[in-house]
Amino acid sequence: MSSIAHALSSKRLRFSLIVLYDAICLTLALFLASVLHYPNGPAFFAGFFTTDPWFLVYNLALLFMIFFALRLQTVSLSAFGILESLRLSAGVLVLLLLDVLYVLLVPSALADWRFSVLLAGFLLVLTGAGRISKRFVRLVRHALLVRSSRGDRVLIVGAGDAGTMLLREMQTSKNIALHPVLFVDDNKTLHNTYVGGVRVAGTTEEIPALVERYGITRIIIAIPSAKKSTVKRIHDICLTTRCKVEILPGIYQFVNGQVSVAALREIDVQDLLGRESTPTDLDAIMGYIQGRTVLVTGGGGSIGSELCRQIATHGPRRLIILDIYENNAYDIEQELRRKLPELDLVTLIASVRDAAKIDRIFAEYRPEIVFHAAAHKHVPLMETSPSEAVKNNVFGTRNVVTAADKYGVLRFVMISTDKAVNPTNVMGATKRICEMIVQTAARHSKTEFAAVRFGNVLGSNGSVIPLFRRQIAEGGPVTLTHKDIIRYFMTIPEAVSLVLQAGAYAKGGEIFVLDMGEPVRIYDLACNLIRLSGFEPGSDIEIRVTGLRPGEKLYEERLMAEEGMAKTANDQISIGRPLDIDEEKLSSTLERLAAAAAEDSPELRSLVRELVPTYRYTEN
Repeated sequence: MSSIAHALSSKRLRFSLIVLYDAICLTLALFLASVLHYPNGPAFFAGFFTTDPWFLVYNLALLFMIFFALRLQTVSLSAFGILESLRLSAGVLVLLLLDVLYVLLVPSALADWRFSVLLAGFLLVLTGAGRISKRFVRLVRHALLVRSSRGDRVLIVGAGDAGTMLLREMQTSKNIALHPVLFVDDNKTLHNTYVGGVRVAGTTEEIPALVERYGITRIIIAIPSAKKSTVKRIHDICLTTRCKVEILPGIYQFVNGQVSVAALREIDVQDLLGRESTPTDLDAIMGYIQGRTVLVTGGGGSIGSELCRQIATHGPRRLIILDIYENNAYDIEQELRRKLPELDLVTLIASVRDAAKIDRIFAEYRPEIVFHAAAHKHVPLMETSPSEAVKNNVFGTRNVVTAADKYGVLRFVMISTDKAVNPTNVMGATKRICEMIVQTAARHSKTEFAAVRFGNVLGSNGSVIPLFRRQIAEGGPVTLTHKDIIRYFMTIPEAVSLVLQAGAYAKGGEIFVLDMGEPVRIYDLACNLIRLSGFEPGSDIEIRVTGLRPGEKLYEERLMAEEGMAKTANDQISIGRPLDIDEEKLSSTLERLAAAAAEDSPELRSLVRELVPTYRYTEN
């Protein structure tokens, strides 16, 4: 409370001081106009206190009312700019017109209309000077900073509105040791023009030469509306300079007036994917989730928790989070309760392996929509514990699918992976079996079953990006298994967007596949992350190639050759054609596989191979 009272008293004090300053400016303007307009100026000025005091009172009252109405006594002096100057000019003009009216209508008035014009001119200069003084002082400070050669020498990419606003803040804001030296812009009509006294020197292709010529130490990309492909191209150019590179986060920052030095952030690996995120049909998602009871298995994981976040904002009747790991489940539960206190939220700790428990949960809560994200996903760990991958992924999925069919779930969407295509590891093979279980169930059930297949997710638990960041923070080495290994990547929100749209498109048995753009070479990704951290690959941070791990392949595929592709309403989402599945063989082999997994039998991999003929593995 004391801090609030202090803030209020500070505001009142500032307001009072500005009102007092305006009153002094009016008095001084009266004196200057008197001296300039009349031979006996000082005596004439004294007459406003003796002969015609009402003129002074009239002007003081008008000044306060007009300036208060135009918010000229509450505007921040550090933010006083063109719009505020126009408001000030308009206020003084209104005052001038009312002054002229006074001297014309009041016979005893000392002044005339010419005097009123002079008065208004002096008043505009004096009140305006006081209001721009803070920015003027900062401009002088910035000029002294430049002359003393302190602070980073900055090159701004983009001479548009965002770049201009950023420049103005650098030149006027307090405690910013940045010296804007140049702009670059690919709009050649701007070249050799000046923005705020700073020259637009060339195109983005000329950045390396300009950096060397002008001693640039920092580059800021100020193009909030730029496509990711453009940002990636510019960043690749900047990488050759060894300058610190930063970016304005997005166009919404510009719209909200948040274009500022404080809004800058370093280039993130998400900016370097070189493609736009998948657009989401929010109306379609809203249509099938709103008013429904939705269950998310694995709801505490990277994908599962983001599913919960996005589902929670689309009006479900109830959201059920199911996870075996209590810490993750607790975290997402607390986050949703804090942000959406009205949400009907249930959090359950249970394993999808426990068929009886899963059955009881479905019987009690009767979910209408199910997103199945519970799975073991780490390839190397599953290679050393293949029976656990089978128990959790295959039979956990079968348990949830069986319950969904039994209790009349409307739609069931399973999270799959591109590693399920021609798998070389047991994790990918088990996910392919999960797809087969889902597709088989779709043939006989009223539930609309579907699977969603996508690549690696940036920033998910155990993914390569957090690993590389930790290794860089520790001084290296950064380890990767092969210099030529490539992967598809997407952001977590983008992956979840696909999953939610798949639920909207599902008719039964589809495998939805995202067009993830061009694959990324992991070696290049490691080099970029090292440079983003301010180091040079090889010299500052070692990159060590350790060799492919068991079950790992150089590249992932999105479809098996026989699946084919069909488009959906979203051009970036395709459907793989369902394959013919021998249901009798699937059922009988699954029973043998369950027994092998329970006994940790060495026959387990060969049984997986019976179900997934494209599964390739090396015998121990």
